[in-house]
Amino acid sequence: MSSTTSQLFQPIRVGDIQLRHRIVLPGLTRLKSGEKSHVPNVKLMKEYYSQRASQYGTLLISEATLIARKAGLSPHAPGFYTQEQLDAWKEITDAVHAKRSFHFGQLWALGRAADIKSLREEDPSDPLPYVSASDVQLTGKEEAPRPLSIPEIEEYIALFAQAAINATQKAGFDGVEIHGANGYLIDQFLQDKTNRRTDRYGGSPENRCRFALEIVEAVVRAVGAARTGIRLSPWNEFLATYTYLVTQIKERFPNLAYIHVVEPRVSGVFTRETFPKEWSNDFIREICCYKTPGNLIAFGRHFIANPDLPYRLKKNLPLNAYNRATFFSPGDVSEGYIDYPFATNV
Repeated sequence: MSSTTSQLFQPIRVGDIQLRHRIVLPGLTRLKSGEKSHVPNVKLMKEYYSQRASQYGTLLISEATLIARKAGLSPHAPGFYTQEQLDAWKEITDAVHAKRSFHFGQLWALGRAADIKSLREEDPSDPLPYVSASDVQLTGKEEAPRPLSIPEIEEYIALFAQAAINATQKAGFDGVEIHGANGYLIDQFLQDKTNRRTDRYGGSPENRCRFALEIVEAVVRAVGAARTGIRLSPWNEFLATYTYLVTQIKERFPNLAYIHVVEPRVSGVFTRETFPKEWSNDFIREICCYKTPGNLIAFGRHFIANPDLPYRLKKNLPLNAYNRATFFSPGDVSEGYIDYPFATNV
């Protein structure tokens, strides 16, 4: 199929924005913000995102961005909770908009995946609790997290909503993506391996989905369904849970901008060598009544290495090879970040 007739290069409306094509930059952790301030490095990140916005009408999703200090610190991750962070993001989103492209901010709470040392030592005068859905210790961590109390759960729901307001009203994002995937806090509530609660947030699939659905409701109330998306990673043997969750999202929030689903080949930051052949995201497409698969396609590694990826794919041009060694180089490092070449005649 030629690029002129391929669905990949057909325009599509996502919430309130009109995209020129269906190639998306997903949220990709790149660690270029201040180690403890969590302020985006404007010089680097403005260039990085504007490069990938160079084909107008492109949707970019930001890297995972902390909704609050207490949501689980990680060195060099950006935040949405101080004015300095929001001002820096505004310069970045302005650069994306100048290219006539669009930017959604990804809302992130880490739970038991947080860096424990940062929680305790980033500000010794105000140490932060290490928390999760339950007290299930993560492999490689030196201690188990403390289960969140009901009032704390309610506080987190409000923090997601406030971060969505900050991102859209103060940092210039066109919308937000709730990070409900990859073993972070929302995902810790969804999975029965990490959620051993006996209250209304644990036990049945309906109860384990409650936290996620209440966050979606709060964010939709704060910024509107058309400006809200959610990222999910259903491939941890919890088909019934995700069937219920996606069905509820469709019924309760029919105007949600999108559901971003990780493919079964991917597990967190790793790639599965093998997985059951029956694993497929088609069950989600069927629930959402998509007529054809792949309404939007997110490219991670190849978009890192090819800032003009939509152009290269449309023109069937060779792709730059990506360098895994530079994916997570922290701090003020441009190598592997903004130095990948464009194709000619962009």
